[in-house]
Amino acid sequence: MLTITRNRILLTTCLIISLFAGLDCLAQLDPERRNLIELGYDQPLAGQGPQAVYAYYYYNNPEFVRTNVVLRLAVAPVYLDGELGFKQLISRYTDVGIGFSGGLYGDEYYEVRQGKYLKRESFDGHDGDISLSIYQLLDPGMLIPLNLVARGGFRYSAYEHDGTTDDAFETPGTQPMAYTRVGLRFAGKEPVLYPDLGLEMSVWYQRQWRFDDGEDSYGYAGDRQLSPATGLYWAYAGMNYTWTNSGQKVSFAVTAGGSTDPDRLNAWRLGGVLPLVSEFPLIIPGYYYEELTAKKFVHLYAAYEVPLDPKHLFKFKVEGASANVGYLPGYEQPDRWQSGAGCALTFAPPKKNFQIVVRYGYGFNALRHGEDGAQSVGLLFQYDFGAAKKSE
Repeated sequence: MLTITRNRILLTTCLIISLFAGLDCLAQLDPERRNLIELGYDQPLAGQGPQAVYAYYYYNNPEFVRTNVVLRLAVAPVYLDGELGFKQLISRYTDVGIGFSGGLYGDEYYEVRQGKYLKRESFDGHDGDISLSIYQLLDPGMLIPLNLVARGGFRYSAYEHDGTTDDAFETPGTQPMAYTRVGLRFAGKEPVLYPDLGLEMSVWYQRQWRFDDGEDSYGYAGDRQLSPATGLYWAYAGMNYTWTNSGQKVSFAVTAGGSTDPDRLNAWRLGGVLPLVSEFPLIIPGYYYEELTAKKFVHLYAAYEVPLDPKHLFKFKVEGASANVGYLPGYEQPDRWQSGAGCALTFAPPKKNFQIVVRYGYGFNALRHGEDGAQSVGLLFQYDFGAAKKSE
């Protein structure tokens, strides 16, 4: 992991690393009351990779002040992301949300090429964001909702050297940016650690424009460029299902995405195992966090979980992921297919107020010193204040 000062480690550990920000915002107003703490950490067993951590408090109140007002917050010591939602503001089936986010280190950039983490070409980024979203229910009266989502917003990012950036490396200039996003979401998934039940099929398109004041190059003597406009598009289908009597659970997901005119800062990034690092995590066990940089991809994930005791307190999970990657130029690797597998041991008490997960991953095609193969271990934790209150 990145070797930096103790204070910096504590700050970075407490960030929301891309969680619910920009591209990964929740795509509808959350109708459930939630009061959660989420922690995640992943450590490579060999080599140094980017920071793979998150720590945040998640709060959602579907009746904030009034019954038609929803407040969602994700809070860390140096970052805040939230949305104030208004149910049925335009019509009976049309909700509106005002999103806001900002703080330190939310736009950190890690340069990883061919399995090498280049700390001297990585840098800090701080950001602020405001957006307006419209959520339109398209199938009133149906058991499974189909929502049209439209969002527009402005984002401002400022970059600077961290403690290891090369003095000769010039960071990008400040980046004001406008963006729009539109999507169709059928059903949805909960923003919690490994939900027992879930189903979602969705398609999305996002367009973003930079207003860079002429600062369109950075790096060593301006050797890398920023794209003035980038399009991102993707489709997702996933399911979680748990058999109540046996406690066995199966999960799978397919994500396919592409882009037009991407640059290093906004291209697709794949790798790592943290499940709540974004709304659509492109995890590959054993790999560094965001190790692979892609223009387009197809990502496959599957997992199977079985209880180890009659009360289902302990569970054992096996998982695997594979991606066919169309690399951004300069990030090519010998194999287009990148695959990893892993396992995890989970404990949850009868009250279900918390979960602890210890996990291991192996990346079959992850390049390390010119050879394939990499390992990582990690820890996940979730505490649900709502479940604790119900059990009293």
